[in-house]
Parts: sequence; structure tokens; C-alpha cells
Amino acid sequence: QVQLVESGGGLVQAGGSLRLSCAASGRTNAMAWFRQAPGKEREFVAGIRSNEGSTYYTDFVKGRFIISRDYAKNTLFLQMNSLKPEDTAVYYCAASSDPYCSHFGCQTTSRYRYWGQGTQVTVSS
Repeated sequence: QVQLVESGGGLVQAGGSLRLSCAASGRTNAMAWFRQAPGKEREFVAGIRSNEGSTYYTDFVKGRFIISRDYAKNTLFLQMNSLKPEDTAVYYCAASSDPYCSHFGCQTTSRYRYWGQGTQVTVSS
């Protein structure tokens, strides 16, 4: 059983930065960050493939967000820079045991079996 616990959310002004952390217990393979704004579906933000550690992002965060992983501490990070009001959402950490995701990466919620409780990020204009 995998448990994920996010931290690092908060209130920040537009243009500011936040760093989210996700502490994992248990064996994790591919991991990712998703977010969900009020009234919207949960959407993919960034992922990291376990086989090679390569990263991938959705277009609206490319060049602003960086996903990374500390394998020794079994912790996932999301460095968010140049934040915009439209980045306001609850951010979720997710882990997948799907071998396909480990190798190719996955961007759909159904591919991820384990989820954290979420951390609120609010960006003021």
C-alpha cells in the first residue's frame, strides 16, 4: 500500500513561486502532479517516468514548473515559478504501478492508483 502526503501549498502573489512536496511511503513507480480548480475536472500538470527519470509537462506550465524526485527520500517535488492566478487549484500528487506509465508516462487520472489528499495553491492578482 502506498500513501502520499503533499505539503507546501499556500497563498502567493502573481509572479511568485512555491515548492510543493509529496512524501511517499511504500514502493512507487511513475509519479505525477495533477490539479483541480473549482468546478473543473482534475487535470495533469507534470509527470516523471520511473524507468529513466525523464519528465514531461502539460503545455500551460512548460518553462514555469519543474518536477523532480528524490529517490533516496522517496519524495516528489514541484517547483512552481512565475505563478498566475489561473494556476489556483488544489494540487494532487499521484503514483502509478502501471508499467506503461513507468516507461512512457501517463496523463490520465485513471492510470494512477494512489493519490494524496491535495494541497491548496492560491495565486492572487
